[in-house]
Amino acid sequence: MNKKNYAGIPDKYARIDDAKVVLIPVPYDGTSTWQKGADKGPEAFLDASENMELFDIETRSEVYKKGIYLAPPVTEASSPEKMVEAVYKTTKSYLKQEKFVTLFGGEHSVSIGSIRAFNETFEELTVVQLDAHADLRPEYEGSANNHACALHEASKTTNLVQVGIRSMDISELDHMDENQVYFGHDLYDEWMDDAIGQMTPNVFITIDLDAFDPSIMPSTGTPEPGGLLWFETLEFLKLMFKKKNVVGFDIVELCPNENDKSSDFLAAKLYYKMLSYKFKYQNYNEEDEDDE
Repeated sequence: MNKKNYAGIPDKYARIDDAKVVLIPVPYDGTSTWQKGADKGPEAFLDASENMELFDIETRSEVYKKGIYLAPPVTEASSPEKMVEAVYKTTKSYLKQEKFVTLFGGEHSVSIGSIRAFNETFEELTVVQLDAHADLRPEYEGSANNHACALHEASKTTNLVQVGIRSMDISELDHMDENQVYFGHDLYDEWMDDAIGQMTPNVFITIDLDAFDPSIMPSTGTPEPGGLLWFETLEFLKLMFKKKNVVGFDIVELCPNENDKSSDFLAAKLYYKMLSYKFKYQNYNEEDEDDE
């Protein structure tokens, strides 16, 4: 992965010393069990970002001017355990610099490391998982750091809220708090407000792109019918940024398709939209107050 500035932004907005945001790519695809290719996700996301308009119409902002530092990618791939540890250490190092830390995978197992770092940094953390799959298995194919286990640790150590779930193994029921699960087939009128009400003040968001319906996001490793659509997802995200202190997020499981770039652009737009909401609705630093 060649070192470039995120979205081709000018150097003055891309330096670590001045940037408020850090973006960590994690091109890892060591445990996926069906379609391979999530390791190519970060590069496809960054390529799409370079061809994206940087004025967000909805928030009337150019959030890249807050500074977005594209960190060197985490390339540890010798084992799932070592990858998770590398993600954890890298994430923790930027959190200690008081940056707003974001990650782009790679398969969902990268989130084990990122969530662990955020959970150690922020008190009473809620993890909000947007996903087609529960990812709650204690172990899968001999590893507790498999993508099928991505949220198991979080289910034990954080306040986990799951949204969009529509595929799981029966064994995962033992690790699931169904009172905090919003299944894809049962998103009733008030579900967003109810979900917000279950969150603590500090929130970390993890988005597996297969949470979206494959009609708008076909390029994932295991697409599931009946997923979330674009504007309802943005409505929920915006509500979280308005009501809670979103401390960071990751986006995973883009499995790019050479013949269809729409998924790459959805991922690029989603990332930028989330940053736009962050700096529109939350005072990340005091000097941001004029932006509200």
